[in-house]
Amino acid sequence: MQDFYPITIAGIKRNLPIRKINNNLSIALFNLFGDVEITVASAAALLNAVADFDIILTPEAKSIPLAYEMARQSQKPYIVARKSAKLYMQNPATVQVKSITTESVQTLVICEDDAKLLKSRKVLIVDDVISTGESLIAAQTLVKNCGGLIADCCAALAEGDAANRDDIIFLEKLPLFFD
Repeated sequence: MQDFYPITIAGIKRNLPIRKINNNLSIALFNLFGDVEITVASAAALLNAVADFDIILTPEAKSIPLAYEMARQSQKPYIVARKSAKLYMQNPATVQVKSITTESVQTLVICEDDAKLLKSRKVLIVDDVISTGESLIAAQTLVKNCGGLIADCCAALAEGDAANRDDIIFLEKLPLFFD
């Protein structure tokens, strides 16, 4: 197997390192942290493709730079669904999720004030990579439970079978590597 997967995202070329997830599966690691060029270009490309929205919701953590940049470019607010409840969160709204890159079930949490911001608003769900779709389902459930309306769901990349979905917007396909 090669050590890197070459990809062009929003016109920018990168070589993503291939990392083993378990005995049978490896992924091309896409990490937005610190990659300002890809983040800015991906945000612009996704904003050109999504439906009208009022607010952005993103799950913690690697998609935060993309959500921030999309919020900056669109001049619309964003909310981060945290992976655990924080002491300062009053009456948090929670949903459980199990994603491909985590070993155990996680929780997506927003505070009561953020939940109120979603009510009756068109929400754009933003992620860095959609693979199994579990994080996306959890984010959608969180939005619906808070009374929000899902405007669109998007990610820079769709991994594996997610690339065949027609209910998400993404910039490029990312394969899974089976051993």
